[in-house]
Amino acid sequence: MTSPQGERSGIDWATPRGSVRGSVLLLSSLALLRLLIQFAGIQHYGWFRDELYYMACGEHLAWGYVDQPPLIALIAWLARHVFGNSMFAVRLLPALAGAAVVFLAGWIAREFGGGLFGQLIAALAMLFAPAYLAFDSFLSMNAFEPLFWTLCAWIVVRLVKGDAPALWLLFGAVAGIGLENKHTMLVFGFAIVAGLLIPDERRFLYSKWLWIGGAVALALFLPNVIWEARHGWPQIEVVRAGQEYKNYPVGPVRFFFEQILFLQPVELPVWLAGLVWFFVAPEGKRFRFFGWAYLIVMAIFIALHGKTYYPLPIYPILMSAGGLALEKFFFARQRRRWIAWAYGTVIVIAGVLSLPFGVPLLPVDTFIGYSQILPYSRTVKMERDATVALPQLYADMFGWDNMAATVARVYRHLPRQEQQSCAILAGNYGEAGAIDYYGPALGIPKAISGHNNYFLWGPRNYSGECAILFGENADRYARLFGEVQLVATITDRYAMPSEQEVHVYVCRQPSAPLAILWPNFKMMI
Repeated sequence: MTSPQGERSGIDWATPRGSVRGSVLLLSSLALLRLLIQFAGIQHYGWFRDELYYMACGEHLAWGYVDQPPLIALIAWLARHVFGNSMFAVRLLPALAGAAVVFLAGWIAREFGGGLFGQLIAALAMLFAPAYLAFDSFLSMNAFEPLFWTLCAWIVVRLVKGDAPALWLLFGAVAGIGLENKHTMLVFGFAIVAGLLIPDERRFLYSKWLWIGGAVALALFLPNVIWEARHGWPQIEVVRAGQEYKNYPVGPVRFFFEQILFLQPVELPVWLAGLVWFFVAPEGKRFRFFGWAYLIVMAIFIALHGKTYYPLPIYPILMSAGGLALEKFFFARQRRRWIAWAYGTVIVIAGVLSLPFGVPLLPVDTFIGYSQILPYSRTVKMERDATVALPQLYADMFGWDNMAATVARVYRHLPRQEQQSCAILAGNYGEAGAIDYYGPALGIPKAISGHNNYFLWGPRNYSGECAILFGENADRYARLFGEVQLVATITDRYAMPSEQEVHVYVCRQPSAPLAILWPNFKMMI
């Protein structure tokens, strides 16, 4: 039952489960490799747009925000206060979360009965999945969501295998914290419960511990629900506006096609084999609810016109089952075993080739040339405002420092008596976040904006008698002032189209006090 490599090394790659020590050593090594890859690109390019916003939210800690639950702001606050204000410090926790998912994918394959080869394939698939590499490269809710889903999946696996029913309390705790990270955790929880209704594991639904665990999740989620209710359910408004004006619409076929691209096309056999294993393999029967959960998750996000990356957190569980399924197939006969190692090699080669699309490893001009040879990034389009030179992920990392520096120069050229009362009014949260992050070193005040939660923070004490207005919709907002002077134009050839040719105005004589004009600046998207 060993490959030639296994015979020389004394490792039996196909023995079900194998030793704990062997599994921990293998999976820890792969998780560490993933971490080193993330570290290699962790400070290249610049801050991602949303990171600047999350750090600003971290300066206004609350139980909710108009476009996300509170956890990401708390993580931003903790990272900056514990690790520091650098990119490495802020991006350390997302990188660690990604490494943990690599380990868990392999460990769940072991829980299913997979040997070291099955664990290796599952962990390798998660290690080199481009979308996961991308999301773990910067501070984002999407970096932590797969960890919460995968932890919950592992807990359910342990329950199915006979662990104490009280473990549902841990499931509820993890799910509740996951809900404070991203509301799509609700979809996963619903899909798991609905999946349990279909196969033979519905016995869990009669356990009091499952419902107590649900109560724990609700209790942890309740503060955010109360915040949403008190503020008129703004998350719904933001989601609807995004679907109508921002998100790139896709049909069911395109939706599925982008799952393949996100996870690396050569890895399609792994997660498809996992899905088949849940429904077909006799030993997969008691975990069949995971297969139904996947189909339910896909159906919900397609029906609700969700973004195509929304189902990504469920794939580690499919990769885990797929690693086992391929191990069973490849090692069933001696002559197939060389194919197993060849396929593992293909995953590694394809993963290395696509690394620059998930982690900013290359100098930007080198990457642009590379993407012309291997145009992986051009196939997936998240938003209607797309850029030609770079994929959206990287384009949103350029221009922020230059933008803040330009606004600072304009601010310093104002008469000294006017500086104290002059508002810096940004068009969107990325622009405002750039001022908030770089501003202290540049000697300029915090920004105001009508975009998302910046709108709730209001105009503060600014009257609008003097305002430096710049960014998205600045040309339109300038009409609210009687005196408008164009003083600068900000551009960056690598940035998103909305951040190229950005006009900077010095505005005076508002048509009304800024507190009265404030609703005109509202942008929830």
